[in-house]
Amino acid sequence: MTIQRKPKAVKTADEFVAGAPDAGAADTTPQPGGYEKGIKKGNKRQITLTIAPELLRRVDEAAKRTGQGRAAIINMAIFRALEGDIFKSH
Repeated sequence: MTIQRKPKAVKTADEFVAGAPDAGAADTTPQPGGYEKGIKKGNKRQITLTIAPELLRRVDEAAKRTGQGRAAIINMAIFRALEGDIFKSH
């Protein structure tokens, strides 16, 4: 077992907020060719999604059946819907 140093005390609320993992997410400076909505996670953006329980159950079943994660199933479904003719203007 190692002895760890006590973390430095946070002096102000602003310092506390600035130390959060998503503190940079508030930066709305547009990057060339980038999309700034959501919290940056590597090359992707994290968002919040509200979904009906029955639909979530079906997503989880598909994920388990295919050996993929929930996020992968949702990403694939959105990609196929946008690339297909579901949302094409007629």
